[in-house]
Amino acid sequence: MTSTQDQDFDYAIVGGGAAGTILAIRLLQDAPKDARIALIEAGELGRGVAYGSDNPAHVLNVPAGGMSMFAERPNDFVDFLINRDGGADPAAFMPRRDYAAYLAQRLSEARTASQAQFLQLRSHVLRVMPQGDDDGVALTLTLADGSQHRAKRVALTPGNRPRKTPFDNDGDPRVLSAWDHAGLEQLRRDDQVVVVGSGLSMVDVVLGLQARGHQGGITVVSRHGLLPLPHAAKKQAVDVDIASFAAQGLRQRVRTLRTIARRLDAQDQPWQSLMDALRHHVRELWQSLSDVDQRRFLRHVVRYWDVHRHRIPREVSTRLRSLQESGALQVIPGRVKAAMGRQDHLSIEVAQRLIGSEILQADWVVNATGIETRALHFPNPMLQQLLEDGHARPGPHGLGIDTNEAGDVIDASGATSARLAAIGSLRLGNLWETTAVPDLREDAARLAKRWLFQA
Repeated sequence: MTSTQDQDFDYAIVGGGAAGTILAIRLLQDAPKDARIALIEAGELGRGVAYGSDNPAHVLNVPAGGMSMFAERPNDFVDFLINRDGGADPAAFMPRRDYAAYLAQRLSEARTASQAQFLQLRSHVLRVMPQGDDDGVALTLTLADGSQHRAKRVALTPGNRPRKTPFDNDGDPRVLSAWDHAGLEQLRRDDQVVVVGSGLSMVDVVLGLQARGHQGGITVVSRHGLLPLPHAAKKQAVDVDIASFAAQGLRQRVRTLRTIARRLDAQDQPWQSLMDALRHHVRELWQSLSDVDQRRFLRHVVRYWDVHRHRIPREVSTRLRSLQESGALQVIPGRVKAAMGRQDHLSIEVAQRLIGSEILQADWVVNATGIETRALHFPNPMLQQLLEDGHARPGPHGLGIDTNEAGDVIDASGATSARLAAIGSLRLGNLWETTAVPDLREDAARLAKRWLFQA
């Protein structure tokens, strides 16, 4: 059900990707009769950037057995696949479109079973303004369709947005975003492609091109030239004294990790087991670092952390390595300074450390530098308005927006709003680990419970 008429709601969720959908499900499960819930999303619910691709080559980076949206039902995603397909492998890396279907079905089921009223508003929020009326309505939301709605509590779950192209290109249409799936369909089999960035978005671009039979060369340019590393063939438990580890500074932690990794290698155990042991303590480890060490991490360590933490299926890693060995995929450590349009090609200036600049020629450039994390650069008018009006402030180190431990938004004066909260990527500066399904499901369940208890 959709509507553009002005209405009042008990709960409004801004953004219908995974975070917003999971929160809506949690509210629907336990909301009292006649509670009114709005989910504001112009597109299909449950898809967003993470699960928006219909390309079967774009697979999850976590096995199906680890993707349940319910901590109390750890096999729920696998159960969904079994019910749909007649069987499922918990160790399989499923297409992301399957996870979008899972989110959509569980939302539909929650709506059917709930006593609450649910409404999807198919638009974008432009402004969120506090309102001091005596009727108890605390926030007014202005939408791009011209309607205004009031809500007692609002959750900001806008999801991820791509970083702007980090080089000069004069708006050339041959410079595409890694998330522009329709744009990437324009590429011909023999086109030469330069991909800027070597993370998970790059992997999607390469896999998508290969699935369409691409034969042209692909050159990846990134500062460190590091590709995501693979998952281990099998899991093995590793004990790490988290309390002692958290008491160390950043340099000592790096030394400790290297020491443990060497010991695991000597015992023929995968280093990935060490990362898995740290996985559920990342927030504690981030917050226990000093401000100086957090900044040092962001300057010098983050890319090495990312390639070890955000891993890819082994078969995908093998495919990338095979493409490199054949010469179809080249990786250059460097920085793209400009992409200059010519009549029949793009000239890409790449600066490499100790080598200087060189010019690459390509038919297309794809920006795969990842998500925008800096609050002041968010390409979102609602978030910019909240920051400009002082209803929110940037998070630590300018990452995301500032929240307290519960997820309530902190304004420019340092005051906390009990009616405006955030989930997902907006909390990056405070928590570091915020967008993986285990984090989203925990944060959504906690926020829904707190809001319903306070109602």
